[in-house]
Amino acid sequence: MEIFKCFYIKNLILVTFFMVSSAVLAIDPYSEALLSLKSELVDDDNSLHNWVVPSGGKLTGKSYACSWSGIKCNNDSTIVTSIDLSMKKLGGVVSGKQFIIFTNLTSLNLSHNFFSGQLPAEIFNLTSLTSLDISRNNFSGPFPGGIPRLQNLVVLDAFSNSFSGPLPAEFSQLENLKVLNLAGSYFRGSIPPEYGSFKSLEFLHLAGNSLTGSIPPELGHLKTVTHMEIGYNEYQGFIPPELGNMSQLQYLDIAGANLSGPIPKQLSNLTSLQSIFLFRNQLTGSIPSELSIIEPLTDLDLSDNFLIGSIPESFSELENLRLLSVMYNDMSGTVPESIAKLPSLETLLIWNNRFSGSLPPSLGRNSKLKWVDASTNDLVGSIPPDICASGELFKLILFSNKFTGGLSSISNCSSLVRLRLEDNSFSGEITLKFSHLPDILYVDLSKNNFVGGIPSDISQATQLEYFNVSYNPQLGGIIPSQTWSLPQLQNFSASSCGISSDLPLFESCKSISVIDLDSNSLSGTIPNGVSKCQALEKINLSNNNLTGHIPDELASIPVLGVVDLSNNKFNGPIPAKFGSSSNLQLLNVSFNNISGSIPTAKSFKLMGRSAFVGNSELCGAPLQPCPDSVGILGSKGTWKVTRIVLLSVGLLIVLLGLVFGILYLRRGIKSQWKMASFAGLPQFTANDILTSLSATTKPTDIQSPSVTKTVLPTGITVLVKKIELEARSIKVVSEFIMRLGNARHKNLIRLLGFCHNQHLVYLLYDYLPNGNLAEKMEMKWDWAAKFRTVVGIARGLCFLHHECYPAIPHGDLRPSNIVFDENMEPHLAEFGFKHVSRWSKGSSPTTTKWETEYNEATKEELSMDIYKFGEMILEILTRERLANSGASIHSKPWEVLLREIYNENGASSASSLQEIKLVLEVAMLCTRSRSSDRPSMEDVLKLLSGLKHLEDGRTSKEGQ
Repeated sequence: MEIFKCFYIKNLILVTFFMVSSAVLAIDPYSEALLSLKSELVDDDNSLHNWVVPSGGKLTGKSYACSWSGIKCNNDSTIVTSIDLSMKKLGGVVSGKQFIIFTNLTSLNLSHNFFSGQLPAEIFNLTSLTSLDISRNNFSGPFPGGIPRLQNLVVLDAFSNSFSGPLPAEFSQLENLKVLNLAGSYFRGSIPPEYGSFKSLEFLHLAGNSLTGSIPPELGHLKTVTHMEIGYNEYQGFIPPELGNMSQLQYLDIAGANLSGPIPKQLSNLTSLQSIFLFRNQLTGSIPSELSIIEPLTDLDLSDNFLIGSIPESFSELENLRLLSVMYNDMSGTVPESIAKLPSLETLLIWNNRFSGSLPPSLGRNSKLKWVDASTNDLVGSIPPDICASGELFKLILFSNKFTGGLSSISNCSSLVRLRLEDNSFSGEITLKFSHLPDILYVDLSKNNFVGGIPSDISQATQLEYFNVSYNPQLGGIIPSQTWSLPQLQNFSASSCGISSDLPLFESCKSISVIDLDSNSLSGTIPNGVSKCQALEKINLSNNNLTGHIPDELASIPVLGVVDLSNNKFNGPIPAKFGSSSNLQLLNVSFNNISGSIPTAKSFKLMGRSAFVGNSELCGAPLQPCPDSVGILGSKGTWKVTRIVLLSVGLLIVLLGLVFGILYLRRGIKSQWKMASFAGLPQFTANDILTSLSATTKPTDIQSPSVTKTVLPTGITVLVKKIELEARSIKVVSEFIMRLGNARHKNLIRLLGFCHNQHLVYLLYDYLPNGNLAEKMEMKWDWAAKFRTVVGIARGLCFLHHECYPAIPHGDLRPSNIVFDENMEPHLAEFGFKHVSRWSKGSSPTTTKWETEYNEATKEELSMDIYKFGEMILEILTRERLANSGASIHSKPWEVLLREIYNENGASSASSLQEIKLVLEVAMLCTRSRSSDRPSMEDVLKLLSGLKHLEDGRTSKEGQ
């Protein structure tokens, strides 16, 4: 009673205050209260600019507020009935002290703003409210108690905030509530069993929190609910069979919820159900055939589980079914012919299972198919003849099966956007009519048995970005003359295809970034017009019959990183312009007739001998030195003098050798230091390194106590990493370090050399001056720099995983191990040293056959690199707010997460919004819980380069 009196007196004082203030200022109480509210808010856009009282105003009985934006009143403008401040970019903390005045308010909408702090309990003074919308803000802390006072409330929308603590059980006392949306916050604990006692509830959304425990069977008592989303949480246990009692349910989403056990057949009692989303759980057993009695069912997504068995034949009764997704399971058997008879079917996703047999011959004949993905199964036979009969098929993904036959059924499929048929046994000519494919973006026909050459009308595919016909050894033919002129083409790959033409002229090639034509029978020269390909990053023409000089124009392409011209008949010198190319990582001219000297740029010294061997007239580092223009011994007249000098020098060397030999024996073998330098490092000794290290060292940007910065006697600043070893490990570790040193890529820190004795190793790295990623994430940086960093890290990892043999896992991927050069290009540091660290502790094998042990763990470690990369993306996107959140991030609804990321990165342009969405989707893929579900870094790089296209994560694994 005392508490009630205090509450009453407090409110009475507030009401009196507003009335007295209004009388003094000639302002009505509603306007006065709203002006008080305005004074609390942050309104950078001046959205409430018309919330003002005219000077000299007099009380007329009407409220000034009734003419203000967002305010509605009764018919005579005397009572405020609705406040709508949605989407006004308002911020600040709402005190709620003004709400006591608004006793007749029926609607309060604060959504789509930036309000923060705790939701004020004073909001429950608005006892006439029927609608309360506080969605898409940043209210935090526990949801305040007292909501049962709002007995008229029909809609409560608190979607996408930062509430924490348990879900309030008292919500169930709101007898008139029809809509309850508490999704997208950080509520914890279990769903209260009391939530099964709502009397009028129709919409329940609790997804994307941190809820645990089991789903209460009491939810089955909700006879009025038509829409329920409770997924993206971290429940334990199974789907309660009692949910089958929710007789009015039309939409059920419990995806991404960590559920196990079978799919209850009792769900078939939900005869009004239109959509079932149970993907991304750990459900087992087979799909209940009883689901076929749910006649209204339009969407059924059971993907990414552990389901077995086949697709039920009884699904032929689901005449309204538009989406059937069972991808990423362990299902088997054949695809029933009855599936092809479904009249409404638009999307069929069955990939990554063990289905066998052929696709139903009538698939596409009876419905408007738009998307079919049956990749990574054991399917055979040909593409169904009517698969594109509706003219709406835009995605056909069948890679990694055993399909045969030709492409006649899709030759004129004008709706196609994406076609992936690689890794099958298709044969015959490529009968695609590109002149009839106006929207085609992506075509991969590699690893098949096609013949008859590349279609000559490929130049009419004006939207084509990616084309790959590699490894069709009997394809033959020529490269059509206008291929490079395709305005959107980025990647053209036709390796090992038996092509025997000249290279087409590079008349226009503004978009092309990758050309792979190795292992063909190409002849002629490289056209000088190649300089027009200003976006070209990689060109591989190896193993052909090309002749002539390497054109200077090729060396002028600014972003060119990899050039492979090996095993051809090129002659003449290496263009000197390559020496000034800042992005060049590899120029392989081995086994040609190249002559002259190799450019002296550092990048060439790092490429290794294998890039230049097989050219008898080529010299310079890393090959043998070029001879001087004058003989080293001079004229005949000086021969005798020279001979005497040489004999004297030889004798001196012998004497010095004896002296150093005696000193060596005295010091003992344990103190012997050996030096191994990689190409590009000036000559110096192990003693130079040891002397430098004895001087004062400085902190480094790599946060490791074993790494220091020092200046060598040559004046070069380097990083030195110290490793302590047992004597029996030194040989194995040295071999492994040599391998790390030969891994050269623009996004890896360079290992310049190392010296060692029987117990210590000092590794020398380039010193990069611009800090590390951990430091940069503490500062504000623009989206373009973030995107460049993400792509650079991906390129470095892709190189380690896919271009080194055996693959090299990074092993310790974290922000402090990403360092920046003078151009703010990211470089991966500390890669591979997880193994060295382990061996340094005595676990090294005693033989030098380290690769056997190394490869046994490689697959798992590569997958962990990918997971860590995904987590690093999340840190970059959120300035460390989502550090180490790879597992929990999947429990947050996609639209909530995307909006948060957009806001944190200040996204405004359409291109940056699209890039942010793309990068976030890649992070979600990389942090999937099962390692087998994560993409390879090669696929990640394709995704980030726009060569793969991501779809709604609900119905596909991105990147297909």
